[in-house]
Amino acid sequence: MGIGTGEVEKMKQYLMAIDAGTGSIRAVIFDTKGNQISVAQKEWTHLEEVGVANSMSFNCEANWALTCECIRESLQKAKLQGENILALSATSMREGIVLYDADGIELWAVANVDARASAEVKYLKENFAGIEEEFYALSGQTFALGAIPRILWLKKNKPEIYERVAKISMIGDWILARLCGVIATDPSNGGTTGIFSLKNRDWNAEMCARVGLKDDIFPSCHEVGTVLGLVTSEASVETGLSTYTKVVTGGGDVQLGSAGLGVVELGQVAILGGSFWQQIVNISSDILPPKDMGIRVNPHVIFELSQAEGITFFSGLVMRWFRDAFCEIEKLEAKKKGIDTYEILEEKASKIPVGSHGIIPIFSDSMKYGKWYHAAPSFLNLSLDPKICNRASMFRSLQENACIVSCINLEKIREFTGVATEEIVFAGGASRGKLWSQILADVTGCRVKIPRVTEATALGAAIAAGVGAGVYCSIKNAAKELVVWEKEYVPNMENFVKYQEIKERWQKAYEVQLKLVDDNITTSMWKAPGL
Repeated sequence: MGIGTGEVEKMKQYLMAIDAGTGSIRAVIFDTKGNQISVAQKEWTHLEEVGVANSMSFNCEANWALTCECIRESLQKAKLQGENILALSATSMREGIVLYDADGIELWAVANVDARASAEVKYLKENFAGIEEEFYALSGQTFALGAIPRILWLKKNKPEIYERVAKISMIGDWILARLCGVIATDPSNGGTTGIFSLKNRDWNAEMCARVGLKDDIFPSCHEVGTVLGLVTSEASVETGLSTYTKVVTGGGDVQLGSAGLGVVELGQVAILGGSFWQQIVNISSDILPPKDMGIRVNPHVIFELSQAEGITFFSGLVMRWFRDAFCEIEKLEAKKKGIDTYEILEEKASKIPVGSHGIIPIFSDSMKYGKWYHAAPSFLNLSLDPKICNRASMFRSLQENACIVSCINLEKIREFTGVATEEIVFAGGASRGKLWSQILADVTGCRVKIPRVTEATALGAAIAAGVGAGVYCSIKNAAKELVVWEKEYVPNMENFVKYQEIKERWQKAYEVQLKLVDDNITTSMWKAPGL
């Protein structure tokens, strides 16, 4: 006996989020109450093209195979069939782009921090005076990781591919296109190309025309939560999903992550503590980007809002490097106790006083989006006394430094938006650290709230899918309903005063370290293309 339509609809009680991050692809299944049911994850690698310095290519065929594996595995782990998935959406690393031919076949793709187009950035600045400032005022993006210099690089270096380009999308959009056959984008992700209008929440094709690029390659732009279509028969065979499953517009990882954290109202603030740290402030879409181009501004997944964004480079990656390079003893201790190495390190670091005995870590600078580069990685002011300078004090100094740089970025955002921060939602791997969360409260002088959800970005994508399927009436309402709070940290104001002085000392030290890079004595940790 066949299953009737009503029975099929009754079975469909789950939502799927596909999260294409820098280091991995994941498929996460949620029920309609926001509870995570299963997750499948595969690491992927974005390789430098032979002979193309600072490139980071994106292999569509290999990565699609990994995506299909994740989808199938997530269904298997949840003991579900494709028919159980009512709708799905995708989120991805921002800035990564995919270019297609007229038949929708991928021609060329790069991941987020592809920095091959240094010469093209210089060309634009030298031959179109003031154009970066003009485009930034419209889009909130500089050329550093924008799509225009990369497409110029393609036109110059691979003209035979460029001539065939008919469409552009972001990587999350590419996943949805593979699933339903429709190439489209949304404001929160598409906005990071820089070929975009913050005000209109849509492409600004004239930007490409101004610099001699094709201006007819832009797909339709839909708000997050719009149904694009159903899973195709071909994709159904590849993934195990049903052809009844709705494919819904997703968005940028940070913006959907904000929704998954309940950061959906004007003035709310979040810090996402992952490999990079992002400091996010919800602002009115009427607020113009700052004239000094110091901070990035993106469209939010909430229609009437934009987000001012500060970025701290490599905070999580620096901590991982420190753990793996120096902390074998703590790794062994953690293994014996059956806990995470970071728990051992935090326990030891909690006994170190505020300021970590004066150690000054030099890694990420505060955000200077218009001229973005960092000093050489180092620790300053080390002591030869092992009781003072040791793994615990250096570890704590790294935790303090990530919080200090985040605080500076929030201050820069306040300067041009007028939004004062009183409460911060803290999420990502760093938020699992009790000491780190308390240090963040002490450095910023703000209450710090930790959500229970561990997969905020995926939850945001699942909310988008649910909106498209009619499970939720809006992203904002769903976020308020589904997000549950785990902990809250209250600042120690005595420590706050101490950190103010430490913050000033760090800023002065960093200026000197940047001068060493300028004088070619040390090597920058990272430089934006064109510098």
